[in-house]
Amino acid sequence: MRLTLKDKHAIVCGSTDGIGKATAILFALQGCEVTIIARNQDKLDNTLSLLNRDQGQSHKSVCADFDEPKDLKNKVNQYIQSSEKNFQILVNNSGGPKGGPIIDAEENEFRLAFERLLICNHVMARAVFPGMKKHGSGRIINVISTSVNQVIPGLGVSNTIRGSVAQWGKTLALELGEYSICVNNVLPGYTATNRLSTLAEKKASDLGVSKKDIYSNWIDNISLRRLANPEEIANTILFLASDESSYITGHNLSVDGGRFGV
Repeated sequence: MRLTLKDKHAIVCGSTDGIGKATAILFALQGCEVTIIARNQDKLDNTLSLLNRDQGQSHKSVCADFDEPKDLKNKVNQYIQSSEKNFQILVNNSGGPKGGPIIDAEENEFRLAFERLLICNHVMARAVFPGMKKHGSGRIINVISTSVNQVIPGLGVSNTIRGSVAQWGKTLALELGEYSICVNNVLPGYTATNRLSTLAEKKASDLGVSKKDIYSNWIDNISLRRLANPEEIANTILFLASDESSYITGHNLSVDGGRFGV
């Protein structure tokens, strides 16, 4: 089975680093025309330069901050209306909140994380829904976290909000199924990204141990005994974005190497 996204149009959020960037690059290699969204134009330009154009694609970018849902809504709606394209694929993906015990979190941290991770996902879904409905099919893939299945120590706010996002995605799948729009949640485990490196540094500092010790502890609780590469998560997203996943919806798909501990 060879997966292809030829002649498809996709929006990939949080696409200048880690899983989002790997996904945008992979989609372009499979013939997809990709619109990437993030808040730093220089990084957007860098990612755009890496996207394959061998099949005549014209990739685009939208510079918007996922900490500003109203601004994101205005920019994305304006872009979709002006592009006159139906986007068949949406990948919701954005960076998580800072780490720390839940009891130490200020109330405002929950609000900000909710807006970034759930409200912005909802903004994006509403923006692409009319086109998907008109087209008669679509794919919405929400990149969340393996913490949906088992909470991760030291990520109190993230654990809480990620669970809400997963339930939102499942509800969306229930409601949009009649239009042949499939909505699925990808739950990555520990993945070698800049965010994970930052979390490891903070945890090492808090515990008075080395960063290597933190990584070793995480790896000891993964069946495959290693971190994921962003490209491995992107491969899963590619399948869910393809026509071959047409009977999969409302699913939480763990891609965590067999994580069995904290």
